[in-house]
Amino acid sequence: MRVLSVPPILLQEQAKDCLAQWLASLPPAPEPVRLDGRALVKFDSSALATLLALRRAVLARGQVLELTHLPPRLIELSKLYGVDELLPI
Repeated sequence: MRVLSVPPILLQEQAKDCLAQWLASLPPAPEPVRLDGRALVKFDSSALATLLALRRAVLARGQVLELTHLPPRLIELSKLYGVDELLPI
């Protein structure tokens, strides 16, 4: 299983580059992907959009995405926006 990391800061300014880095680091299918969010301390709603974009890319490749150690505040934000069921938290 490939483990990708969420950077400490994931705001709108970092989202595009972060997603590009994750996509470039994806393992060959069908290996599962784990995204570790323990370093994430500063984020906005674009962090959710970035996670959803990664999810779409991983699913399109026939892989499984697992999110671990996401900050509780980000999980709450996903519920507020109604995307918590889309993210494998």
